[in-house]
Amino acid sequence: AELAKAPHKHSYCLFLFTFFFLVFTIFTNHNMDFLRIAIASGKGGVGKSTTTVNLAIALAELGKKVGIFDADVYGPSIPTMLRLDERPKAKDENTLLPLENHGVKCMSIGFLTPQGAPTIWRGPMVSAALDQMLKAVDWEPLDCLLIDLPPGTGDAQLTISQNANLDGAVIVSTPQDVALADVTRGMNMFAKVNVPLIGMIENMSHYICPHCGHEDFIFGHGGAERKAAELGLEFLGKIPLHTSIREGADAGIPILVAQKDSATSEAYRDVAKRMLDRIHEMPKKTQTVIKLE
Repeated sequence: AELAKAPHKHSYCLFLFTFFFLVFTIFTNHNMDFLRIAIASGKGGVGKSTTTVNLAIALAELGKKVGIFDADVYGPSIPTMLRLDERPKAKDENTLLPLENHGVKCMSIGFLTPQGAPTIWRGPMVSAALDQMLKAVDWEPLDCLLIDLPPGTGDAQLTISQNANLDGAVIVSTPQDVALADVTRGMNMFAKVNVPLIGMIENMSHYICPHCGHEDFIFGHGGAERKAAELGLEFLGKIPLHTSIREGADAGIPILVAQKDSATSEAYRDVAKRMLDRIHEMPKKTQTVIKLE
């Protein structure tokens, strides 16, 4: 906590550099014999992290042992959404233990930085930190690790895509054109590093008035589904825009926990099942062919 009050940002940056240099030089690789799925988006603000958390809980309900690696170094929000505010403990001198809530294990860069302090890192430091954090965590036993990437196609995304031996990636987008414009760029990145594309999720698909039941397509109608068809990508489903999703994320009680029997919770479960089905259908490590202009 005292570090957050340091008068000069250089002290904080020195702390970060020293910490991750030690992590990089001390921590060792661990065998990760489980599915590794990146959850990505072409731009911020589409609800990627909220989708990651609720998909993880849906997978846990299916009997899977699930973890989330929060790789969004510039805005790690998973700890808040899972109501985790402790620091991870060390299993031994080489290994960290993930925290857990709602049946989901979690490791986040947010656990290791002072609360409220900005993350001011250059690309190489981001890459080293993410690579070593991913390898230095004792996730076992685990069936599936969801990796919440930062939006876009920068150093963090490339580091994870190249070094985490991903089994596939899921793209989250909202229906409007401004969000869909960046989807192809993200898909291109995964194609270049030979990460299979599992499919696309349309988030904030529609809004249903809780009083009269009227359905409104605030951000457009079916844009992500059309984009997926255009690119030859599997469409995994639609998640509605609902106040309860936001309230659950803010409170650290996701909607699948707070409102287990709601239609919105069922939508997440349907997407999780389709995602697993799609993974099992895909040839191991065979890249999806993407149709690009």
